[in-house]
Amino acid sequence: MDSIWDLFKPEELIRFGGLFLLILIIFLENGVIFGLFLPGDSLLFTAGLLCFMGVLDVELSYLILYIGIAAFVGYYAGYWFGFRTGEALYKRKDSLFFKKKYISMAEAFYKKYGGLALVLGRFLPIVRTFAPILAGVVKVQPLVFFFFNLLGAVLWPLIIVTGGYFVGELVPNALDYLNYVVIVFIVVTSIPIYNTIQRERKRKKEEGLSDS
Repeated sequence: MDSIWDLFKPEELIRFGGLFLLILIIFLENGVIFGLFLPGDSLLFTAGLLCFMGVLDVELSYLILYIGIAAFVGYYAGYWFGFRTGEALYKRKDSLFFKKKYISMAEAFYKKYGGLALVLGRFLPIVRTFAPILAGVVKVQPLVFFFFNLLGAVLWPLIIVTGGYFVGELVPNALDYLNYVVIVFIVVTSIPIYNTIQRERKRKKEEGLSDS
């Protein structure tokens, strides 16, 4: 790893830290606030691709299992944090790793999709980190949280890691195109985030006009 910017390059992260660092990042990004800016979907895709290439010396099924466990436990860390913090989280001042707009965005997403936000949110940056925290704040029933957490922890790596693995099988020299794939992931996953932010701004603006 040549520079700090390599922290945002999935391939460099995996080559540098191997399976241990991969699992640690997945845990942090799934519910720990300062894991917000770490790569998620692109990291999983890259892990699947590097698994096919043999860079990650682990079977695909075990790779999916390990990632799923890390994501599952990470969500519980976020849930516990939100449960303990409660409404005080809304009064917390903005910082480098925390912005109130992130909570508002996750809240809008949660209101729209209910428990499914814990599943769909796995595939969206920011929401992936704050959905379990918000679930803890509103005190989602433990059994309901367990079900949706488990479902998301299974589907997320199963779809994306397997996708990366089979792209490695189907596309010759797929690693040469990895940077383009990462860009596509960023763009595609940013669209729902952008739309949610715009809807939330519009809603607040309409509420402001109705109160005046």
